This record gives sequence, C-alpha cells and structure tokens, in this order.
Amino acid sequence: MAHFALVGPPDGRRPRLGRPVGGSRTSAAVGGVVLLLPDGRPESGRRASARAHAAMLPLGRGLVRAGRAEGLVAHVVRYRGRGWNGADANLAADASWAVSEAVRRYGDVPVCLVGHGLGGRAALRAAGHGAVGAVLALAPWLPEDDMAAEPEAVRQLVGCRVLLVHGTNDARTDPELSYRFAERAKKANRDTCRFEVHSDGHALRQYAEEVRALAADFVLGALFDRPVTRPVTDAMAAPPPLGLRMPLAAGFGGSLRR
Repeated sequence: MAHFALVGPPDGRRPRLGRPVGGSRTSAAVGGVVLLLPDGRPESGRRASARAHAAMLPLGRGLVRAGRAEGLVAHVVRYRGRGWNGADANLAADASWAVSEAVRRYGDVPVCLVGHGLGGRAALRAAGHGAVGAVLALAPWLPEDDMAAEPEAVRQLVGCRVLLVHGTNDARTDPELSYRFAERAKKANRDTCRFEVHSDGHALRQYAEEVRALAADFVLGALFDRPVTRPVTDAMAAPPPLGLRMPLAAGFGGSLRR
C-alpha cells in the first residue's frame, strides 16, 4: 500500500474532494467511486488550475450517467497546488489522500483513479492503495528513462486493471514514453493495456466522444464486472506490442450512445 506525506505549499492548502460530479448521493447508495485527477505541471508553486479541473468534468458526468444503475459516484480531486515538484510528488500524495477520503466517506467500495497528463502519472503512482481496483491514465506525463534515477514504479499496479490512452500527435507528453511504461507494467501486471488515438493531441479533443466511450467501457467493466467491448478484451489479452498499441477506432462506442 502506497503512503505519501502531505508536504505541500507553505500557506497550508489541503487537497479536497468537493461535491460529487453530477449530483449528490448518500453513502448507502454508492456502489463505486471514480476519482478524477486533473493535469498539472512538473514544477510549480501556484494554486491548482481551475481550467484543468473543469476539463475533467465532461468525462466525470459521462461516467456517472453510464454507471447510475450501479451507484457510481465521481469526484474531481482539488489538489493543493498544480506542481508535481520532483521527489515531493505532490499530485500523487493528493491522489492517495483522496482515495483514503473516499473510503472514509463511502466505505468499502471499489475505487478507480482516472487521470490526465500529470494526473495520469499521479493515478498510476497512487494505485498501490488497497481500495484501488482500476487505473485509467489519459495522455500520462511520464519522465524520460534516466540511469541516475529509479525508473517509474510499476509494482503498485499489481492487482489493478490498467488502461493507458495516448494521442499519437501529443506534443506535450511523449506517447512513446507511455508505451515504454506500459511495456514494463505489462510484465508486472497482465491486466494492462494501452490504446493509441491516431493523430490526436494532448487534450484528446479530436476523438473526445470515442475516448469517453472507451473510458466508460473500461471503468464500468473494472468496477462492476460489466462485459467490456471486444477491443478492450483483445487489448488485455494480446502480448506486446499489439495490446499496447491498440488503435482507438473512429466511432467507438457509437452504438452505446444511440
């Protein structure tokens, strides 16, 4: 189980869950929790970005609608600040705190971490919390392989279902680095796959509907054992590189939206 000390900004800011996305629920009605982790910056002492927070809301609303029958609740985590800040790994610490807070609020329910950019890295890093059963990392910011430092950990992913999604034209976070991470993660945890979104960028706007449909398919399958689509099943089962370079087809999930 991962533990992070909340070493953060000097003004005493604390992470928060805030209100559930798309309405409130009582703890008795909650069957699973999604914690949405916004993007951040590698180094920054500034407050968390309201824009990055807002960018996660459409995905959160879609997941809540899709999982309403199972009692899915979602929160966008409000970080103490927007910086990862080296060894402090502040965003990962805030993500780990958020899982503990969700368990305190809702009890023994499965948790999925969904992060974008540096929020994706935070989701992957905080997956060692015992309540986390699934991780979805969208365009995750992952560091270069550096012989002077320990490689990004993967052992905490054992026991989780893990999906990485990356646009092939992402100019902010290198899709090849997420592929290399996924290769190492697959060796530690068979339940790992990765989808590539052809010609899309960091925000995954060009195929936003397909990405949201893939997210709902994966999250609801992981949290509630719903049947997942054939592409996700195939990606999980296929060895590298096939299962880690699965193309996200245009129109994915369209039949589910009609």
